[in-house]
Amino acid sequence: MDLSSVSFSYSGATGPEKWGSLSPFFSACSNGKIQSPVDIVKGILTPSKRLKPLTRVYGASNATLFNNGFNIGVHFEGHVGTLDVDGKNYDLKQMHWHSPSEHRLNGVQFPAELHLLHQASDQSLSVVSVLFQFGKDDIIISKIKDKLTELAKETCKKEEDAQIPLGTVDLNEFQKKSRKYFRYVGSLTVPPCTENVVWNILGKVRTISKDQLNALKAPLDSACKNNSRPLQPPNGRKVEFYDELRDQ
Repeated sequence: MDLSSVSFSYSGATGPEKWGSLSPFFSACSNGKIQSPVDIVKGILTPSKRLKPLTRVYGASNATLFNNGFNIGVHFEGHVGTLDVDGKNYDLKQMHWHSPSEHRLNGVQFPAELHLLHQASDQSLSVVSVLFQFGKDDIIISKIKDKLTELAKETCKKEEDAQIPLGTVDLNEFQKKSRKYFRYVGSLTVPPCTENVVWNILGKVRTISKDQLNALKAPLDSACKNNSRPLQPPNGRKVEFYDELRDQ
């Protein structure tokens, strides 16, 4: 399925409210019942006894920084790491940023959100989401800041991403066990809005500087600088909550 010919954005005639009508492949964006993002509010939270600490084993891999017009991200070549979700392994494929955050905690929207996209051997998807508040520089973004500046000078043609080789990127910064996180089943937050994505939103909010956030936004088209999909209805879904300290 080649979606590169279908343009979407975050405002106007190709904005989120219109995504479902832009292509037959995007129908889930308007017809889906388990869409993302959601607001993680107390009313839909359910403490979980079955969940375990979220285990991620990440290493170093050759990587490429990309601008696909609607977000900035990093593609990884080969095997870079694995996420364990209820005993099922998902391989890390890429990560990308949204600003402001798509998910909210009790109505609070954060300046940025990082999605680490994982895929299992059966093609099913799971995302680890990291929320950011303003503060000190983020370590990962610091490592690629010069390349972001370079990317901002590249033009992103409609039919292809702008890409900058990063060399080897080490993600061990993200492989700590998460002792607090939220889990629910939703969708991709960009077209085609594919459903049955297992979301894992980390309870630990990281920091990003305003300078870094500006660097992440700089390469994007003006209609996508704020690339956050509006909240979607939970439609009866519950969000499971794991807190290791509470269970002790």
